[in-house]
Amino acid sequence: MADPAPIVDRKDVRVMFRRTADEQGAIDEAVAEVETAIGSPRGRKFYGAFDPTSDEYWFCVQWREGDDAAALGLEEGTLSGGRYARQRLRGESPAVYGLIQPTMERLAQRPDRDPARPWIEFYRRHDLIDLLLPVA
Repeated sequence: MADPAPIVDRKDVRVMFRRTADEQGAIDEAVAEVETAIGSPRGRKFYGAFDPTSDEYWFCVQWREGDDAAALGLEEGTLSGGRYARQRLRGESPAVYGLIQPTMERLAQRPDRDPARPWIEFYRRHDLIDLLLPVA
């Protein structure tokens, strides 16, 4: 049996993002567009945000001083802080990406899930992803 997901408190994260449908091909295109727009990924933090109500996905990069989302052809927004249940995935890509959806769906069965905030994927490293489900 998997370890229970710990609860973590997160701060708001200002991001630039590409909005897309929650379909793998569309997400792959959004990732490529964001990576091309920002140039080097060095020193950047990347996120995915999924709104199950609208079935919309944002591929995000954390904003940093001097960024201009409009000039890069990206939108600007905020990933809400607060309490999240965290499930950590480890593994090499692309295999680890196949674990995201089923793991999030299991995590979303929690009775304390907060439906007002999106589910978040935090890409800590190429082989380490934190899945974050908002909880009340």
